[in-house]
Amino acid sequence: MEHKQMKGHVLVLPYPSQGHINPLLQFAKRLASKGVKATLATTHYTLNSISAAHIAVEPISDGFDEGGFSQAGNVDFYLKSFRDHGSRTLAELIQKFSNSVTPVNCVVYDSFLPWALDVAKQHGIYGAAFFTNSATVCSIFAHIHHGLLTLPLTPETTPLLLPGLPPLNFPDLPSFLGFPDSYPAYLAMKLSQYSTLNQADWVFSNTFEELEGKEARGVSEIWPAKLIGPMVPSAYLDERIKGDRGYGSSLWKPLSEECIEWLETKPSNSVIYVSFGSMISLSEEQIAELAWGLKESNMYFLWVVRDSEQQKLPKWFLDSVQEKGKVVTWCNQLEMLAHRTVGCFVTHCGWNSTLEGLSLGVPMIGVPKWTDQLTDAKFVEEIWEIGVRAKEDEVGVVRKDELLRCLKEVMEGEKSKEIKRNANKWRDSAMKAINEGGSSDKCINEFVQHLMASYQNLNGL
Repeated sequence: MEHKQMKGHVLVLPYPSQGHINPLLQFAKRLASKGVKATLATTHYTLNSISAAHIAVEPISDGFDEGGFSQAGNVDFYLKSFRDHGSRTLAELIQKFSNSVTPVNCVVYDSFLPWALDVAKQHGIYGAAFFTNSATVCSIFAHIHHGLLTLPLTPETTPLLLPGLPPLNFPDLPSFLGFPDSYPAYLAMKLSQYSTLNQADWVFSNTFEELEGKEARGVSEIWPAKLIGPMVPSAYLDERIKGDRGYGSSLWKPLSEECIEWLETKPSNSVIYVSFGSMISLSEEQIAELAWGLKESNMYFLWVVRDSEQQKLPKWFLDSVQEKGKVVTWCNQLEMLAHRTVGCFVTHCGWNSTLEGLSLGVPMIGVPKWTDQLTDAKFVEEIWEIGVRAKEDEVGVVRKDELLRCLKEVMEGEKSKEIKRNANKWRDSAMKAINEGGSSDKCINEFVQHLMASYQNLNGL
């Protein structure tokens, strides 16, 4: 244990939603596997949903210890409360460890929480920002923050041409950039990520060199990120972290065994896996169109419909698709995507889901709804060529015929072979990046070496 202690102690602080906890917790596990003591600091409300080998978990407060964000009910109000209560309780946690044999020498904080850097600096320790979006999306927002891009963006002002990025048309841009007044608190949070970045000791991004190196280099003067991804559990990539088959956090109860048993009875590459993540709420009309499309495809499908969305399913649906389909409230997505029977992933193209599909070599159908999902879907279809993007109609709904077109293209057509080849190629690239000597592994090792040197100074060794 003495040897491990010498490499440093990192406090990892995620924004408390599933899509942010997962990659930051995975980074903590990567650091722990290299001999760094890693402690995840998370809100009281999410504390009991996290359990990962070799990672300590400590509570901090967002001011809503009983119910988290839903108790606050307002983004602006919640973020202010989290800043005030989080700053105080994070400082107390750093103080607690300062009197132990493992004082903290770095805070890796979710870029949504820039106040954590102030706390780190007040205690004379390193601060490192961790971005959970693609480098492309980070580039766009960095340009806006620095006044190099003015909102609103309009169809007339596109394609957007930024250094290192492909031309981006209006439908490819994060949704509220055309309508900045539609989500003012969310936009302010996205831009605040860059407010104190020049004081951070490191900037990390959950992507990798071969995937987005050009995009990251194009913005490196104002967003100097180290690319350390993909932050996907090791069992699905390099297998160097023993037993690392899941992230170790779930705010919902998964039904994985039931799903696996069902998949086991199906032919290889025959099942469509459908999931829109932990945040998206689809309209009743959109859910009905997806239901009709899946039924008429006559293909096997596994559809994750969260409890809060179940009442939107058409009344006739469940009984009419029993032989071909299964609907569940939540499951371990990685296990499903890794299963030999899954041939296609219908996804909202959130960045974590996009990286998971890419890392596991699963062709995708993008059904993006808002924010960065639109940009991710463009890359899935046009840049990496690992899937297709479903087109919405004039009222923003993907109709059943459009879903059927996409399913045929990805599962059956001549193009499906090319998509599958590309998916396999990117899976191999992701594996190589995080494996020993890969581009992301080297970046993480450099960080660990730096921590180790400073820790020895801190302890007078």
